[in-house]
Amino acid sequence: MNIDALKLYQSAGSPNSRRVRIFLAEKGLSIPLVPVDLGKGEQHSAAYVAINPRRVVPTLVLEDGTAIGEVPAICRYIEEIFPQTPLFGQSAKDKALVTMWERRAELEGFSAVMEAVRNAASGLKGRAIAGPYDYEQIPALAERSKLRVKNFFTDLETRLRAAPFVAGDHYSIADITALVTVDFAVKALNLPLTQEHDAVRRWHDVVSKRPSAAA
Repeated sequence: MNIDALKLYQSAGSPNSRRVRIFLAEKGLSIPLVPVDLGKGEQHSAAYVAINPRRVVPTLVLEDGTAIGEVPAICRYIEEIFPQTPLFGQSAKDKALVTMWERRAELEGFSAVMEAVRNAASGLKGRAIAGPYDYEQIPALAERSKLRVKNFFTDLETRLRAAPFVAGDHYSIADITALVTVDFAVKALNLPLTQEHDAVRRWHDVVSKRPSAAA
């Protein structure tokens, strides 16, 4: 596999793009990045829609032109092609646990932050759900989503009191999703970790010091 033949269409300010960049950095991989300016609406351009009809980032384009969207799918492909430094676990049990915790972090944490942002940001009026279709904002969803994020922090605290990393004893893609979720919530929703989140703050300090966190 010629890694230089791959292209990752992404945006510097996109939390989903950051998840993939961290994943690549943890594996020591450098894939050519193609910037997509979301502020200018480049995701809606004919050129990009031809690559990803859902009009979202990131998208991994292979040497044969195949386009892979969705963060878990992109990371799974990279894991299969470049198995060094496994981030999805090694044994069958570990892989299952990593997948379970990563899915929980994405559905209960990351998606809740995204829902709150998209239903409240003035610049996203009529675009409450990312993708090819327009949806009006529902302010009540933004408020409910903030509660969901707070509950996610509570559940993450319970988990990290029992294990050093989200999926267990080793850093994994579950930690990447959880880290980006926490940072996203702090920046976009002004929902910082509090004193009652001692274990999460300890974990966050550890994973934020990894060089990959700056990707």
